[in-house]
Amino acid sequence: MKLTTSQVRYLRSLAHSLKPVVMVGANGITEGLLDELSNALATHELIKVKVRAEEREERDEIIELLCRKSGAQNIQRVGHVLTLFKRNSDKPKINLPK
Repeated sequence: MKLTTSQVRYLRSLAHSLKPVVMVGANGITEGLLDELSNALATHELIKVKVRAEEREERDEIIELLCRKSGAQNIQRVGHVLTLFKRNSDKPKINLPK
């Protein structure tokens, strides 16, 4: 699902007050982390993820891998915090503007 600019702005405004619910630590991306990420996206649709990687290139690789494995879209990245969105196909929780 391709999001419009206004939809991305709307999602960023919703995510402003959110705290990270998933944290990528020293162990990197594990199956347990991917399961937790999938559960959080299914429950909330819009989440923040904290990536603890010092090098920018490493963070970029982790972010790309998280998006690919989860099927979520990268809404915003500020430093080590990433905002992801994945529409729940059964019961959408967030009503996006047109």
